[in-house]
Amino acid sequence: MGKVTRKRYSGEFKSRVALEAIRGELTLAELASKHGVHQMMIA
Repeated sequence: MGKVTRKRYSGEFKSRVALEAIRGELTLAELASKHGVHQMMIA
């Protein structure tokens, strides 16, 4: 079995998702599915 590595997100990606979350136009679940991450990572 190979080594499992964690996905790394750029600072640009994190800031873009955070700004969208702060705006509150979409729910956390909608943001998570849009960006392909788990909603707990956004919360």
